[in-house]
Amino acid sequence: MKKSDVGLIGLAVMGENLVMNMESHGFTVSVFNRTTQRVTDFINGRAAGKNIVGTYSPEELVATLKKPRRVMLMIKAGKPVDDMIERLIPLLEKGDIIIDGGNSHFPDTARRTAYVESKGLLYVGTGVSGGEEGALKGPSMMPGGSPEAWQYVKPLFTSICAHVEDGSPCCDWVGEGGAGHFVKMVHNGIEYGDMQIICEAYMLMKDLLGMSCDEMHDVFAEWNRGELKSYLIEITADILAYKDKDGEPLVEHILDAAGQKGTGKWTATAALDAGVPLTLIGEAVFARCLSAMKEERVRAAAIFGGTGRRAFTAEERAAFIENIRCALLASKIVSYAQGYTLMRAAAREYGWDLNYGGIALMWRGGCIIRSVFLGKIKEAYDRAPDLPNLLLDEYFKEKMQTLTAGWRKTVSAAVECGIPVPAFSASLAWFDGWRNERLPQNLLQAQRDYFGAHTYERTDSPRGEFFHTNWTGEGGSTVSGGYNA
Repeated sequence: MKKSDVGLIGLAVMGENLVMNMESHGFTVSVFNRTTQRVTDFINGRAAGKNIVGTYSPEELVATLKKPRRVMLMIKAGKPVDDMIERLIPLLEKGDIIIDGGNSHFPDTARRTAYVESKGLLYVGTGVSGGEEGALKGPSMMPGGSPEAWQYVKPLFTSICAHVEDGSPCCDWVGEGGAGHFVKMVHNGIEYGDMQIICEAYMLMKDLLGMSCDEMHDVFAEWNRGELKSYLIEITADILAYKDKDGEPLVEHILDAAGQKGTGKWTATAALDAGVPLTLIGEAVFARCLSAMKEERVRAAAIFGGTGRRAFTAEERAAFIENIRCALLASKIVSYAQGYTLMRAAAREYGWDLNYGGIALMWRGGCIIRSVFLGKIKEAYDRAPDLPNLLLDEYFKEKMQTLTAGWRKTVSAAVECGIPVPAFSASLAWFDGWRNERLPQNLLQAQRDYFGAHTYERTDSPRGEFFHTNWTGEGGSTVSGGYNA
């Protein structure tokens, strides 16, 4: 009997589409699903007549595979992954590979890599981005885990992933342990931020400028022909043009209460743990939380009123739309700068040798945040692989200088009219703090020393030398122990 090249467990939409993708690239795939009826339906439906083998237990699936066996899990993150690993380990042999392609939290992947390796097996935790269309036609893939596994999964991954114009695959080895899922987590955090700033641009055009969905469609379609060209801008234009059965824009019939699956929160939490100011993504997560408080917001609107609107001439409206574009692009740049700062901090902490330009290349095709903008990030890191912050690159420095005035006008007008723009304003506040040589935290350190003897450093002494003042004359010379939470 001919053996399969790879096995896949989990036939939800992503799993099914990845199987179809693999088969279309010449791989024979064995499949298993906990609800076995799904296997039967798949084999008799989309998979009929293709090089796809239905199996009805992990034991049967493993028996159909070539060595070293490659088993990919596309199942719910968390305990189900641990449970399936435990079922697979007794069935596999030294050098066989377990691949987790779900949205697992990176500490879990690091733990599982060490555990599976202790059993003589290899483990890969790979981020897979692009939704169901990407899974079918070519996703962005971010693998990490056991380095020895890369040679065995590379031919598979680089065949089925997206490819950019020059043929480069949107997949490369990220690093050991949980590195792949960490980079995917940051990708998802940036995705949260991109979606939020687009929503803020939409709200400003709708509530401040009084634009119709068709007018907004035209603006987003125009933006998608320039430096904002991206998948999310493209689908936003499509959404704004889509009409419901009553002839009205469908988007205006959708309840304004957002859901989330936790990856944005993980990104914000990782930033807090690392001491990285990931302000835009944090606000994007909180904006979804605030939107979910629908009933309370309705009560508050009845008491405090909603948003205001100003009168604009046609010329003023065109100018303000350009200001919104500036705010959108500037905030996007800040979001990526913050995301890359977080990846640099994680690389230092976990000993990963991340290729920052390569990560931008992986994100240029297939994934949800794919955009022409990412090519500029790759070029920046090609010029300076150790670039400490994206905004210090010459291209981004000059770009920010051209965008700042419009960005400020956008945020100012939103504040005056009571239109919430938490991501636009948070990214602007971060930028102003980052570019400011002196911040007011000297006063904060004095306050900490006053009430808690936490000590401070002085501007006229070397860094690392700490002082305490007896501010009231009643305190002693004992100081508090220092640590960073």
